[in-house]
Amino acid sequence: MTSFGENLRGILAITAANFLFLVNDTFIKLASPLLPLGEILFLRGLIVTVMLVLVCYAAGVMKHLRTVWNASVFWRTVAEVFAAILFLLALFHIPIANINAILQVVPLMVTAGAALLFGEKVGWRRWAAIVVGFIGVMIVIRPGLSGFDVWSLVALGSMLFITLRDLATRTMPRGIPALLVALVTGIAVGLSGPAYSLVAGDVWLVPNGQAIFLLCASSLFVIGGYLFAVDFMRHGDIAVVAPFRYIVILWAILVGYIVWDEVPDAYMIGGTALVIASGVYTIQRERKLARLVAEPDIDV
Repeated sequence: MTSFGENLRGILAITAANFLFLVNDTFIKLASPLLPLGEILFLRGLIVTVMLVLVCYAAGVMKHLRTVWNASVFWRTVAEVFAAILFLLALFHIPIANINAILQVVPLMVTAGAALLFGEKVGWRRWAAIVVGFIGVMIVIRPGLSGFDVWSLVALGSMLFITLRDLATRTMPRGIPALLVALVTGIAVGLSGPAYSLVAGDVWLVPNGQAIFLLCASSLFVIGGYLFAVDFMRHGDIAVVAPFRYIVILWAILVGYIVWDEVPDAYMIGGTALVIASGVYTIQRERKLARLVAEPDIDV
């Protein structure tokens, strides 16, 4: 049985990771009126790369650099690039609480993707939970209603690529250091900035002091979030730790209200509640099945 101390460390780590990622998103959203997206991607990627190179050297993992020449790392990186572009496009146009609500469907999409691509057994109960979760997301997005915003669909598209990223991560050899994967990702996402600008016709600007501060702060928080994310995956019972990821919704609502005066409506709150309920059910179901895995004819 996992000890209380291990579970507590995992809970604190996942809470810190989601908070740091949210602060990163906040700084990037604040920078969006100052610089075009392609330039933001490039400059943040540059800052993140420099920071991660220093961290990798300090951790002594640069000697394993050859291990990242791997098909799974390649496809993970490609998925991350498209996920980052679509996520930031959506973040610049919809409330930060809404995009964080949509983000919570990713664990359900990963469960569905693992069943479809890897043949993992998923029974009707978890398929039902996945359907309920998608219904919740549709309520948040509300297609066909007056509150619908096409950027919500862009956010959902980014979740698809995040799911592909996570599925590719599952196929990576365990010997590849996580910090090196993050470094490759930072370089690739940064280089996608100029490419995106060529396609979108962005005109780059000379960043002022405020923009530089926001991008540096964003880079620092995103790296901190990543390191805590690695930590929570290594500590605690996942069924105990994972539900605490949903605390980020409350923080996102608070940040949206304080920074942008955004107030969530009934659709957003109701849809988010469905997504959270289906996610928690799926986590608890997987925990129960892990205990009964030796039984031959069990519905999962």
